[in-house]
Amino acid sequence: MRDLGWQREPAGRPEPTQATPASWEVGTMSDEKNRDSKAKESGQGKKERRVFSAEKKYQIFLEAQRGEKPVGEILRREGIYSSDLARIQKQVREGALERLSARSGTKPKTVPAEACEALKRELEEKERALAEQAVDLAVLRKKNNGGSWDR
Repeated sequence: MRDLGWQREPAGRPEPTQATPASWEVGTMSDEKNRDSKAKESGQGKKERRVFSAEKKYQIFLEAQRGEKPVGEILRREGIYSSDLARIQKQVREGALERLSARSGTKPKTVPAEACEALKRELEEKERALAEQAVDLAVLRKKNNGGSWDR
């Protein structure tokens, strides 16, 4: 295995350990696989992905918008990248637009599943009864008119 002059971090960007031209050599795929397998064997697995709650994202968004502290300081403290902050800002913007575009007033009422099923059964029963009455009506018309629909 060739020494590339930097160590692979489990979750994040690699930090160079030496700044020599020899460290700029490109390794092969097998070298990368060997490094990854050695990291797993030594117990250096990938860090678990951090998931921020909606409140935490909004707090980070507000702090960045206020401008009291440099954005870089906020990013370092929270351990996120500028692309993460951009994604949070986009989510806040989309959520605000969605909420502001919603019409005010009463919300459409939702029917519980049991009530919906009961209404469907009732509709089927009434449709069956209507079909039976239509057949009865046709039979009665034939009897009264002697089988002619024109009279």
